[in-house]
Amino acid sequence: MSSRPMLSRTPSDSPWTTSNQHRFPQRRWRPLLMWTLLACTTIAIFQIGLRAGSPPTTFTVPEVSSSHPSALTFSTHPITRMMDEAEERFRAKVERQSKTLPEAIEEYKRRYGMPPPKGFDGWWEYTRKYDVVLVDEYDTLMRDLAPFYALRGKKELGDYSDNDEDPLRPGSALDSNGWALGGGPEMRRRIAEVAGVSSIDLVRVRNGVPSTVSINKDGFVDDEVSARARGLKSMLGKCVAVLPDMDFPVNAKAEGRVIVPWDRWEVAGQDATTSDKIGLGMGNRTYIEVITDDKSNSAHPLSTFRPDWRGEGNVWDTWRRTCPPNSTARKFYASIRSAMLDSATSSNNPASRGGDDGSVPSSFTFAPSTSFNAISFCDQPHLHYTQGHFFSDWRTLGDLYPVLSPARAKGFGDIKIPSHYYYGSTDAYTYGWDEVNLELQPTDRGEVAWGDETDLGPNGEGGVDDRDLIIDPSYDGHTNTANPPKNRKTGKESKRNKIFWRGATTGGGNSPPGFAALYQRHRAVRMAGWDVEGDVEIWVPSTTSLLANSSTAKSSNHNDVPLISHKVPAATLNKALMDVAFVKASNADQYPGGLEKLMAEHRFSGSVYLGGHWQYKYLLDLDGMSYSGRFMSFLASDSVPIKSTAYEEFFSEWIEPWLHYIPLSSSYEEIYNIFGYFSGIPAEVVEEVYGNATNPETGAPLFPPGTKIPAIPGAPDGDARLRRIARAGKQWKRTIGRTLDLESYVYRLALEWARLCADDRDAMTMKV
Repeated sequence: MSSRPMLSRTPSDSPWTTSNQHRFPQRRWRPLLMWTLLACTTIAIFQIGLRAGSPPTTFTVPEVSSSHPSALTFSTHPITRMMDEAEERFRAKVERQSKTLPEAIEEYKRRYGMPPPKGFDGWWEYTRKYDVVLVDEYDTLMRDLAPFYALRGKKELGDYSDNDEDPLRPGSALDSNGWALGGGPEMRRRIAEVAGVSSIDLVRVRNGVPSTVSINKDGFVDDEVSARARGLKSMLGKCVAVLPDMDFPVNAKAEGRVIVPWDRWEVAGQDATTSDKIGLGMGNRTYIEVITDDKSNSAHPLSTFRPDWRGEGNVWDTWRRTCPPNSTARKFYASIRSAMLDSATSSNNPASRGGDDGSVPSSFTFAPSTSFNAISFCDQPHLHYTQGHFFSDWRTLGDLYPVLSPARAKGFGDIKIPSHYYYGSTDAYTYGWDEVNLELQPTDRGEVAWGDETDLGPNGEGGVDDRDLIIDPSYDGHTNTANPPKNRKTGKESKRNKIFWRGATTGGGNSPPGFAALYQRHRAVRMAGWDVEGDVEIWVPSTTSLLANSSTAKSSNHNDVPLISHKVPAATLNKALMDVAFVKASNADQYPGGLEKLMAEHRFSGSVYLGGHWQYKYLLDLDGMSYSGRFMSFLASDSVPIKSTAYEEFFSEWIEPWLHYIPLSSSYEEIYNIFGYFSGIPAEVVEEVYGNATNPETGAPLFPPGTKIPAIPGAPDGDARLRRIARAGKQWKRTIGRTLDLESYVYRLALEWARLCADDRDAMTMKV
């Protein structure tokens, strides 16, 4: 037991674990000193509170380079390094996967400290039959399930008897095999309880046949009932015949539903007794059952559960209790100062610059992965204003209940399953779907070839400029695919070199009201607006160095040209490389100022078919009410997803950022320097910014009259590297993100679920 590896997380980021540093001994203070400290603390809290609750105009993103960009070249650029490292990591991950069933069993035991569940050999045969690549990477699934292995049953309900406890560990509530006593009956009891909650559906397996069950709760009508449950039912198709009878509670909503407070867990190592209570599958923590004298809800604790908040709380107030008691989020609930004062226009100031102290500009700090791993809301609670899921109108469950959801934000206790958007086939979410013949095509009819770099000078200098493309505005990639963008010089198809996004104004609820302007989609649309004020700082080589070395501007020497700062008007740059707009105003009355203010502060455009996206090289992928359902289709295309998300999904450990897609921080500030690395600065921007500039050494015009002003190119292999990401993402979708891989994940989940729900977990464990 003591040698078993533990599943752990950073204390400040997770409700499941903590460390001794968060336990403070009680001290006796002299009265005078106590009152002095109390007075000082009150003053400090008041002063800090004025700032703590108000979101700043900048965001904290993990730094990946300690070097100021002025000391870098493209060969030493952080993106160059991160792409190379990502490729090596993923190659090593694929190579170390188990090749035989005995290897897979030993790897399972090494990772999780217990034998695999019964039926694991059948799952292994499935993986061999359908060429599943990543057969060992299920750590996120096991972390999701670990809390439920810590549930103990109730002796008074007959779940177990005193004789069932391991005599060598009295008081541990573990049997002789290391399983929690009565865990299976308690798991089934909680499944039955949560099935009565609004917007929770059941996928029921009886005698090898799956079905979906929706219960009408208190007259509440949900327009999303059963969509996700039906998806899970379909994904069980290839394994359901070998499964025992069981029920899966499925979240009908996109938002997370389960939030368990920090103080409901004891963690191994905190005291001398907790470790003895840690059983199989639990990781490093044990669950603390709350005993109450209130008998009104003893038979069914969720019997009075309301589906929405109705002004009686909110997600953030509940979520911050998942943080350690001494964390910032627990100390400060909110500021007495309105968050809107300083931050309503924060996204109108794109790409903040570094200080005069030589610090790395935030606009040149690139996220190594998504914001799920990058942001600690416990340590930086002000950032919760920028994420709409903290303002969801749907009430969360404040105890450990098994609920299957398509994504999970940090601190939530939902169990991840593949999204039905990824599994089914629809015009709106599936690449290559032919709705006429009802079949999936390998290439979408709206797909556009990558194309060549345009705007090349006589010596190969220059970069990409969409002004050299012939663009038919009626092309939509769906009903009209006759005239895709073409290079006027070569006559070949060519994707437009822009960052593209379309979507509705979803992204959060209205509990409490007044914060919609700060949600993730609203901030992105305002930042990318064509009429924003301020400058953007992009680090690429200078114009003078290119002119002085124009014959080798596109050669390998360009890799070693020092980067300099180009301050470009944000509106000018956005018009050249950003095409980001809302297409629908949802719940406009929730926006401060209503529909009129919403329309005035954000760009709106017409709807775009999914196939219309493929004419762009860069596809921005943003969270909505929860995860983005279009990500898999973006990966399947020949374009490159730039993904910003606060969510973890079932495939998160299967995919590699900077190899299969480009990760983007929740501030979006670095997006301009991402574009600069791969594509440089478009000629139309250079013309406006430097058209009348003079050479600082000679005083002569930098570009003499009549000279065609070139673009400032990105990395010499920037366009090739960008295309490499597009191809790698497409290959990942074809080999690891298939519907067969989703079924493999659900098969594995179902086996674990069967053991969790069993009266005798040892009988549902593979004998090895």
